[in-house]
Amino acid sequence: MKIKLLISYDGTDYAGWQKQGDRGADLRPTIQSTLECALTKIFGTKIHIQASGRTDAGTHAAGQVAHFKVPEDALGNPIKNPEKMKLVRSLNALTPPSLSIKKAWIAPNHFHALRSAQGKTYRYIIHNSSTPNSLADRYSVWVERPLSVDRLNELSACLIGEHDFKSFQTRGTELKSTIRTITEATWRYIDHETIEFRLTGTGFLKQMVRNIVGTLIYLHQNKLKSEEMTKILKSCDRQAAKWTAEAKGLFLDTVYYPSDLDNECREL
Repeated sequence: MKIKLLISYDGTDYAGWQKQGDRGADLRPTIQSTLECALTKIFGTKIHIQASGRTDAGTHAAGQVAHFKVPEDALGNPIKNPEKMKLVRSLNALTPPSLSIKKAWIAPNHFHALRSAQGKTYRYIIHNSSTPNSLADRYSVWVERPLSVDRLNELSACLIGEHDFKSFQTRGTELKSTIRTITEATWRYIDHETIEFRLTGTGFLKQMVRNIVGTLIYLHQNKLKSEEMTKILKSCDRQAAKWTAEAKGLFLDTVYYPSDLDNECREL
């Protein structure tokens, strides 16, 4: 039996999603290790949980999706039946307030949180004001100099479509291809001091969203033309791109799956 979870978290106090072998200097827990610890307490045996993708240390999620397999006995039956327990309530009781399980489903065996995903939407939040906002500091990045949403949208226009986004990839796991398709790249005002950037695509490279946001802010503040963003994109050179925006302004908003696969999932 496979269980699909919808998860939200404040990433401030976590060292990202992925469980770390060698923790190094970052002693914060990870989202994965926190959830696996809770699941182990519920089922009485070690459980591995797979997410739709990793999020960096400090990055938040409103709609992360993950799955795990329910342990079975020697006869192939679940050692504990999720249909006969309040799984969502149990998980929320065993995890910190900064991590919430929003929903759970019984998923078909061919569902895979990472491989079945068709796309994702990320949001990046900027507090654009002459003074910082202490109440929004965990969930936005302060940019003091005035930003123009119209100008940012002009700079972002070249991102739409299928492109090689190697210029915006931070080094990490080697990939067969760095070509991705972006279907939405839109800036808007949420209020007079808050700006949101929405980026939707078929997939994303390591720190791709943060590198794109940092580059766009750099180009805007240096009054460079849209052609410069196009030039950076086409160069396929990380050195050509500019800043990496801070993690705390980034949210994984939505993960998309085929509708027929969603329909095969049964909510607990």
